[in-house]
Amino acid sequence: MIVMTPQATQAEIEAVRERLETTGVHVVVMPGELTTAIGAIGDPEGVAELGLEGMHGVDRVVPISRPYKLASSELSHFEPTIVEIDGRRVGGGDTFCLIAGPCTVETREQTMTVARAVQAGGASMLRGGAFKPRTSPFAFKGLGVAGLEILSEARAETGLPVVSELLDAQYADVMHEHADVLQIGARNMQNYALLEVAGKLGKPVLLKRGLSSSLDELLQAADYVLKEGNEQVMLCERGIRTFETATRFTLDLGAVPWLKLHSHLPVIVDPSHAAGRRDLVLPLARAAVAAGADGIIVEVHNEPEEAICDGPQALPTEGFAEYAEQVRRVAEVAGKQLTAV
Repeated sequence: MIVMTPQATQAEIEAVRERLETTGVHVVVMPGELTTAIGAIGDPEGVAELGLEGMHGVDRVVPISRPYKLASSELSHFEPTIVEIDGRRVGGGDTFCLIAGPCTVETREQTMTVARAVQAGGASMLRGGAFKPRTSPFAFKGLGVAGLEILSEARAETGLPVVSELLDAQYADVMHEHADVLQIGARNMQNYALLEVAGKLGKPVLLKRGLSSSLDELLQAADYVLKEGNEQVMLCERGIRTFETATRFTLDLGAVPWLKLHSHLPVIVDPSHAAGRRDLVLPLARAAVAAGADGIIVEVHNEPEEAICDGPQALPTEGFAEYAEQVRRVAEVAGKQLTAV
């Protein structure tokens, strides 16, 4: 990372960028409030040989020791990244985002009912799966484009931005049209070609941690999106596979403060997928807020017992307002305000 002086001119910044590009490294210019930082990702020895410290406007050259570069707090804007989605701020330390909705869009009536309930209960955004990755090829895989159209209708009525999963590059254009946030699911965290497509679409990206992925691997996956010039990335801890079988996955609460320490990106927690049962969703959500998470993504259904997908972990619509209030109280104690418009 090349840190420029506060007095550095645009011409001096451009000169450093051009010199770096002669080595073939990936260059990212990051203007800040007080100064500009230039990230050089690639051959460290080649960059060292350039003698950048002697160039006009250069304050210092700082080596980045971690395998993840753009997602690292070492290469940040000198402050946490704030992702803004239609007026909702995610990150920054003083706000808390509550994303809620059905695991899967099943029908128009079901989705609209849930959307109205979560909007009334104080949700910041609406989640909903139109394309679903399923372990079994015979399981319900979502309504596809028709599901996205229903989510768009729900957004138009409730005003809630839509979070939906990008499952395949072939759906990139239709996802760009209908979704406000592109979710990359746990199974696709290391689908690097898909991550690059998501980065190029320019929409905010919610990147879920893989089922058996380390935090280093999660942040390197984030780099794939960031290197395309898309800085609107949110990390999501959704539980990992361990020897424990009492819950569906083991929610790694330690990941939240670790990611906040080592990365500048916002951290969202998914207690629904981790718990696998609705009676554990609230305790895990409260713990996530206390651990420093910037938001929660939770599943809600108007008839959980009849849900096509993940019914046992879905909160009922009639209980969502109380759930949101419980989360809001803990967020308030943590110094955060629930973001809802």
